[in-house]
Amino acid sequence: MRNNFVIKYNSYIKRSDRNRLNNHKSGIVWFTGLSASGKSTIAHLVERELFKQSIRTYVLDGDNVRHGINSDLGFSREQRKENLRRIVEISKLFVDAGIFVLAAFISPYRDDRAYVRRHLENDNFIEVYVKCSIEECEKRDPKGQYRKARTGIIKDYTGISSPYEEPERPDLIIDTEKLSLEDSVKEIIKFLHEKSFLQ
Repeated sequence: MRNNFVIKYNSYIKRSDRNRLNNHKSGIVWFTGLSASGKSTIAHLVERELFKQSIRTYVLDGDNVRHGINSDLGFSREQRKENLRRIVEISKLFVDAGIFVLAAFISPYRDDRAYVRRHLENDNFIEVYVKCSIEECEKRDPKGQYRKARTGIIKDYTGISSPYEEPERPDLIIDTEKLSLEDSVKEIIKFLHEKSFLQ
């Protein structure tokens, strides 16, 4: 329930001031896709390339966030919603601080991704669908999670016992069954330049 006695304090230093100090825009690239599709790996490789260009970046990754601020959440429908709600608020703080955020989250439901876009679209927001078939993701399965989900050890696992709803209109599709990691990163950097996210 909202507390009507909490009043937001308006900072003297604005996001535009921080962007000017950094000499680059802040914004967010939201990577969605199945587990083992390559989201986190690509996000970290993009971060490395942007860092080389003196762009202040930070990766928010599903597994890492669930070890900390979202460690109290499971994978039920409502808990997934709360997971993303918190991530959106964290992302907004990072973007306001002048950081270029790379957020890698399965975010399997269309209405949840619509919520993310709605709340971040004024923050230089791009949605990237890291596309990969469930069959290929299961072959990769670096953490053995799909195998555990198939045997019932893990419940509510996306793609197995819980759905993944493909994005209908993502800003960019990266098909990791067709593109190498290097080419995937190049495509994203190229897209960011085309959309004037990067100077």
